[in-house]
Amino acid sequence: MSHSNNALMKVYNRFPITFTHGQGVYVFDDTGKRYFDAGAGIAVNAFGHCHPDIVESLYAQSKKLWHISNLYYSQPQLDLAALLCEKSFADYVFFTNSGAEAVECALKTAWRYFYAVGQTSRRKIITFKGAFHGRTHLCISATGTKTDDGYGSVTDDFVILPFGDHDALEQAMKNPDTAAVMIETIQGEGGVRSVPHHCLQALRKMCDEYGVLLICDEIQSGMGRTGTLFAFEHSGIVPDICTSAKGIAGGFPLGACLVSERASLGMNIGTHGSTYGGNPLGCAVGLTALKMITDADFLKNVRITGDDLKSKLQDLKQAYPYIIKDIRGMGLMLGIGLQDNFNARSVAEILLQVGLIVIPASDNVLRLLPPLIITPQHNIEIINLLETSFKAIK
Repeated sequence: MSHSNNALMKVYNRFPITFTHGQGVYVFDDTGKRYFDAGAGIAVNAFGHCHPDIVESLYAQSKKLWHISNLYYSQPQLDLAALLCEKSFADYVFFTNSGAEAVECALKTAWRYFYAVGQTSRRKIITFKGAFHGRTHLCISATGTKTDDGYGSVTDDFVILPFGDHDALEQAMKNPDTAAVMIETIQGEGGVRSVPHHCLQALRKMCDEYGVLLICDEIQSGMGRTGTLFAFEHSGIVPDICTSAKGIAGGFPLGACLVSERASLGMNIGTHGSTYGGNPLGCAVGLTALKMITDADFLKNVRITGDDLKSKLQDLKQAYPYIIKDIRGMGLMLGIGLQDNFNARSVAEILLQVGLIVIPASDNVLRLLPPLIITPQHNIEIINLLETSFKAIK
């Protein structure tokens, strides 16, 4: 199929491939070529393509109720909210259509909290360079990853600090106008950069000390991706607000903002809303996905399989040190840092030729975000495809 002169707005640097269908960990293009999908739609297809339980839940709900608006209740939304709260720190959930909308809800929740307690000057939100929180106008102001050329800034309330600069963080936290810190537990677009456990623990203590709300952006790292429901659990901390999307419904568009009772103080009737957010179709699929993800054996398998894949990648690094600089991440959110004389986008194109999908990221990194259902045998297949390509580009 020709990809020139199509009617799509030219805002994506797309690879020239048209996919037609998928099954399990594989996806097929319009020539019939099969690819191992180690990108999973950027951590979205948590159970691969067309998982029978996911398909059945969507089909069953599609025969009952698609949309009624949030003027009323629907059982799938009530059930999914209850299970999310049962399995996490949260007391309340607001459903969205996407991760960016979940971030917007999180920010509004933080600002509304301080408005409700009479501290209206507390508007500053601390974020970190290399983070990516979405592409809405407000989210662009919060991040330093994507360009905002031509858009201007919607607000100057964000204080964007260097990643890992503890002194700058301490000074920003002391500002009496600081309302919240928003942090990705593992930066995805920023190059699979993990925040060390002790740093997250120290951050939680600082937030408590200065009365600042902690927002964990777990849109890419959450929903079982690292072997726990949310990646912050590895550090033994609890945020005040958490954003979720991507794998939350195994491929169906859905997002969520999870909040503690305290943090939700300012979110009363009329302060926020969404036409499609929490629609019965998305919530029915999300409920099925969440039940699968939170199964103890499922999460254990993600940890075991992730450790196995990371170990194999470390061995590959030893064999190809002139290509691989380092291996990053945890669980099934892993990154291959490339040496400076290689380009992540170019290497990803070579990998596509041998039938392996990976996702380029900043810091010259190839992201591996395979479906959470992969097995050790699948790990061997991933490594073999990587090695085939590496042999060709020496």
